[in-house]
Amino acid sequence: MERLGVGTRRRSVGVIHGVKVFTPIMLAQNTECHIVNTSSAAGLMAGGFSAPYTVVKHGVVALSESLYLALQQRNSAVKVSVLCPGPVRTDIGNTERHRPEELRNEPVPMTPEREARRAAFTAVMEKTGIPPARVADAVFDAIQKEQFYIFTHPEWIEVIQLRTDRLLRMENPESPAATVAKLLHLGEVQ
Repeated sequence: MERLGVGTRRRSVGVIHGVKVFTPIMLAQNTECHIVNTSSAAGLMAGGFSAPYTVVKHGVVALSESLYLALQQRNSAVKVSVLCPGPVRTDIGNTERHRPEELRNEPVPMTPEREARRAAFTAVMEKTGIPPARVADAVFDAIQKEQFYIFTHPEWIEVIQLRTDRLLRMENPESPAATVAKLLHLGEVQ
């Protein structure tokens, strides 16, 4: 776990701790309330970009599905949704510069491969990134409808469907990069 980095550990353990701590409190209140766990569109598709990130996001979806079913079996007033956003304009790529000096990570050397990934990330963010307020609207709308899966980018459903179809046909995984590039009209993405 030490080699995975602080972000990966926080993303994986943070949601588990949140569910573990807040679910009993919400159940004890015996009133309508809602848990929204944040995953990513990456939590519903395969990708060759960041294995730790993708694994954690798939885990958040699985945890949320399990929690939803467990609470449903109890006829609980606590409802659950999982947010699977596409790109959101949060300036997440520049968070390190805002961290206190004593908590900063060592800078990772910028290789040509990392630079290409960063350029692709920036292109996707510029092309399809949405403001955080739109994400909030989608979340509140889903809570009102008691909708479990929350997608901010419906056009990505095609990529998720392609993965699901390959899985059901027992075919080997395929990178979603070409499909995503087509959907985003970005040209070829590696």
